[in-house]
Amino acid sequence: MENNIKDAVKLVQSYPTVPLTVDCVIFGFDDNSLKVLTIKSDLPQFHDKLSLLGDSILSNENLDDAANRVLVERTGMQNVYLEQVHTFSQPQRHPGGRVVTTVYASLLNIKHHELKILENELSWHVVKDIKEMAFDHQMILELCHSWLQKRIQEHPLAFNLLPEKFSLRQLQSVYEAILNISLDRRNFRKKFASMGCLIDINEMETNVTHRPGKLYSFDFAAYQAREKNWIGIDF
Repeated sequence: MENNIKDAVKLVQSYPTVPLTVDCVIFGFDDNSLKVLTIKSDLPQFHDKLSLLGDSILSNENLDDAANRVLVERTGMQNVYLEQVHTFSQPQRHPGGRVVTTVYASLLNIKHHELKILENELSWHVVKDIKEMAFDHQMILELCHSWLQKRIQEHPLAFNLLPEKFSLRQLQSVYEAILNISLDRRNFRKKFASMGCLIDINEMETNVTHRPGKLYSFDFAAYQAREKNWIGIDF
């Protein structure tokens, strides 16, 4: 029995010890811009550089629980959907030694989510303006942005960022901000007209500085009926 315990201890001791962490890439849409939630790094070698929200995984947590804990502890925001995107395991990605991190991402309307904790200069930054970050977080941000660009063309995520009644101008601005491209107005409207997921509610925009446009709502029932055969939008 004693030998079995010694053998088990030796086996455990022989396992490599690599810290596991999670990082959260929280994208937000506001003022016709795609933004990401960042803090300032507290490591001297990354002085004044932006960093993503992350932390080590506790011994009693799975990955999903750790990501949700990090988000709540760093921002105070509750009930934010997080999706696992990728694991980064390059040996030299952290100056303190080997660290493997699993990245989660989310997309939300900034106006609907209040930041209740502002430690470490927690704030929103326009994604396209960020050129350098701490650690390998620039690479992580770029990969998650690519993931989001693909997702928004495959699923109707954009409608979660809009009011219940919206114009096609507002809808187009969401896609342009996330895809970081300019879209032809006529072609954009043709594509959505052909998809059969918009309801003309017979109302017009009011109190706008441009020519008022028609208002629409998203037809969730029509989308659910054809969800399995949803072909997405290819711009």
